[in-house]
Amino acid sequence: MSPVRAQSHFPDQVFRSGFEALSGSPTSDADAARFLTQASFGATDAEIAHLRVVGYDGWLNEQFARPASLQAPYLDWVMQLSCPVDDEYCNVVAEWTGTRSEIWAINALGRPDPSRSGAVPTDQLRQRVAFALSEIFVVSNSNGTLAGQPWALASYYDMLVDDAFGNYRSLLEDVTKHPAMGVFLSSIQNQKANADANIHPDENYAREINQLFSIGLVQLNLDGTPKLLGGQPIPTYDQASVRGFAAVFTGWNFNSFGCSVEYQDGVPLCCHNPDNEDQYFWCGPSEAEDPEWQLPMQPVEVWHDNTASKQLLDYPGVALAGGVLPPGAAQAELTQALDNIFHHPNVGPFIGKQLIQRLVTSNPSPAYVQRVAQVFNDDGSSAHVRGNLRAVVRAILLDPEARAGHWQRYATYGKLREPLLKLTQIWRALHARTPAGNAVRNNRIRSLNTWPPLVDMIGQSPLQSPTVFNFFKPDFAPSGEMRAAGLVGPEFQILTDTTTTSLANMLFWEVFCNHTNNQSCWGTDDPGVLLMDQDADAVIAEGNPAGLIDRYNLLLMSGQMSPFMREVLVTRLNQMLPADYDNLGLARVHEALYLILTSPEYSIQK
Repeated sequence: MSPVRAQSHFPDQVFRSGFEALSGSPTSDADAARFLTQASFGATDAEIAHLRVVGYDGWLNEQFARPASLQAPYLDWVMQLSCPVDDEYCNVVAEWTGTRSEIWAINALGRPDPSRSGAVPTDQLRQRVAFALSEIFVVSNSNGTLAGQPWALASYYDMLVDDAFGNYRSLLEDVTKHPAMGVFLSSIQNQKANADANIHPDENYAREINQLFSIGLVQLNLDGTPKLLGGQPIPTYDQASVRGFAAVFTGWNFNSFGCSVEYQDGVPLCCHNPDNEDQYFWCGPSEAEDPEWQLPMQPVEVWHDNTASKQLLDYPGVALAGGVLPPGAAQAELTQALDNIFHHPNVGPFIGKQLIQRLVTSNPSPAYVQRVAQVFNDDGSSAHVRGNLRAVVRAILLDPEARAGHWQRYATYGKLREPLLKLTQIWRALHARTPAGNAVRNNRIRSLNTWPPLVDMIGQSPLQSPTVFNFFKPDFAPSGEMRAAGLVGPEFQILTDTTTTSLANMLFWEVFCNHTNNQSCWGTDDPGVLLMDQDADAVIAEGNPAGLIDRYNLLLMSGQMSPFMREVLVTRLNQMLPADYDNLGLARVHEALYLILTSPEYSIQK
């Protein structure tokens, strides 16, 4: 083995043994970059410097106080520009041209928002947590109805943004009553049982709110490990509970706020536009910009099963005797049913572990999960609040394992970088912007609006997962060494032969073509393409290849590049000679970026 190859890529921080307060301030730029990789869509020079000044707590407090950057107002703005006169096809055009992807990118990258006079979104942590929540509380345009309803999906994502630092109980109710979820999991217009009409309450949402959004399939200890009885996991619920929740979720429909409702035998048929009695707002899916897609669903008591008791979750300390809910009105039953779920002991470890996986590491230790679950159960304030997501996010990011786990558990620590997060990281690190510096109408962000769709190319795009189970499952274990070791790797589920190649191809195009001084690649002159600023790095690369590698090691790999990898890259750049390139510095930038972004070391976030 060569001396270079023998150098380990594992961290060597012999003095990190608890003497420093890991939750205080980053002790190096690399520590700051690593924190920002977990807490944002990618580190930048400015954000690293700022974090080192204000410290972890200061940065978190700033982020918690930042105003939420939303999507629906951007769609309204685009509609006004492209459809100043009512046009029934405008909402379809808005979705097909990727308007939601534009505003997602503006908010995720922190780029000027033309709908707000060029204001720059600064709520990186909120946007990052909302993206994580969107992979747990899944709705998607894979649903045929939602595919043509951009306002419904934008409103749903905005709800996740608004609730990212709120209370889990409020989030659970907002998710349950949002019409996008109602359509996606078929709880909207769900009716009570009627044997004569062969109507049975839909069980879809009743299953998924338990299995995916709250408690999971098996009872858990506080540390996330399964409870066992006779060596076997204990189920959290059974079919009787599914039927009970399905009956609870009967009687909800689109919101009729601001319109006059037409009834027949007590059943609302349609909601009339108050300005035009011949125009119906909700006889079913309707115009995307209409308010019922953005307002919480409302109860329709005649559809609700208010005569029978419902079996819900039964667990130690449950408020309802035996977990049985007595009959009542739709909202009253919904409140008690969601409380029944919220107070189940599984929720803290189940939701806490998934947020850890999305932000920090795929295989957190049981002790890490337990510490986060304890904060979920009691935020430590004088009010002893349960479900405080702000406290949970803080606990996840400042936990000793988040800050030092890559030193303590280096063999099993980390996560495969999500494909979309690879793109946002490089765009943020190299200050990607459209040629005009923003994304005004007819000058649109197109790097996310590709054909084939981004989700087909890399396996991922916001609110576009193929099923309610997200792009990947939290317990997915790749076959081979990881599975044999009892480890999971959720993101590996979309690392296929196809996406491995197509993502590498997309990264090639982004690196070699989409930069500010490129004149050769097809489509780069499109005014909506995101172009990276590589000029300053090209100056560094021409005279100091090692300095360029060190810069990208910091911004992209948080200083964790192995000596072997660094030596290989520096050697390669030094072999590139001025006579062979029109712009040696730029050529070295391209070579360095592409080799790093497609490398195994970079692909694992540590």
